[in-house]
Amino acid sequence: MKLGKSGKAPVITVIGCGMMGSAITWPAAENGCRIRLVGSPLDGAIIAHAKKTGEHLTLKRPFPEGGKNYEYYTVDEFDRAVPGTDLFICGVSSFGLDWFIGEMIPRLPDGIPVLSITKGMLHTGGGAMISYPEKMEETAAKLGKKIDFCAVGGPCTSYELADRDPSCVTFCGRKPELLKAIRALFESDYYFVSLSTDVRGVECAVALKNAYALGISLAIGMSYRREGREFEHYNSQAALFGQAVKEMRRLLAFCEGGEDNITLGAGDLYVTVFGGRTRKLGILLGEGKSFEEAKKILAGVTLESTVIAARTAEAVCALEEAGRADPSDFPMLHHIGRLLAGETGIDVPWTAFESESF
Repeated sequence: MKLGKSGKAPVITVIGCGMMGSAITWPAAENGCRIRLVGSPLDGAIIAHAKKTGEHLTLKRPFPEGGKNYEYYTVDEFDRAVPGTDLFICGVSSFGLDWFIGEMIPRLPDGIPVLSITKGMLHTGGGAMISYPEKMEETAAKLGKKIDFCAVGGPCTSYELADRDPSCVTFCGRKPELLKAIRALFESDYYFVSLSTDVRGVECAVALKNAYALGISLAIGMSYRREGREFEHYNSQAALFGQAVKEMRRLLAFCEGGEDNITLGAGDLYVTVFGGRTRKLGILLGEGKSFEEAKKILAGVTLESTVIAARTAEAVCALEEAGRADPSDFPMLHHIGRLLAGETGIDVPWTAFESESF
């Protein structure tokens, strides 16, 4: 199977051109694909800046070869970007998921696959959780549309991908041959792609890392507060990292995902702790600030980790109420939940992390 018309460069149309929605096009553009970036209702400034300069406004990096293979559209111009498209990319954040599902899926033509970079899970009640691609599939089926939805998981930050730092990710979907065809558009000497048909397992693993990266970053803020300066201790971070992986494995089992996917979640957890928006929030909370104070300091910053943490905690509480999970199995998640609920001055429940294996 091959994507693209014979003799013509494949066309990839991205809906939502934030940092990762745009960064993922770097290897594809360098592989000769034509890229059409369609801004969401929040991306007007990015599109205007790209048209004027050939540079991405928030990545602060020029598009490959000055944007030679790029075209830019506002969301109102979406219909102009559709003809000839071989692959759509859903490039919105979790906050834009409802918009993409409600406004864009009805406008997508049949037969053209979608690759989603949006990470997260939805609690459907009673502790059950599904991935974003599954929700997209449900919506398309209700509309009578025939669209294959795939997704990207794994440790990869947008700015380092745009800097061509070697990155290993996983594309997941229902059809192996389609996944191979999509991989052929993107794989390069710095972007390496594994494939999986375990959609929920992959997506669950990489979604959970957002919530737990916030928890690990608490230790950084705690170090800052204790030392009176920006100095990091690593024993505490490592302890929280280990507990995070332990709880993520348990949640992965509840989501009925393959246990090997924990490697994707752990890798993504590692890279998120070392940079980005979730780290900043965790540091502020670790310094003793309330969630409301932290949000004011980070005004204008997209905090996806809070959405994922809240949904995960809601699902776990439902499992516990149904007697299917033990609250003592998720002390770190519950601690994060209390912080996001506004509590301050609460200590990390270190002793709850202890175990006895004899």
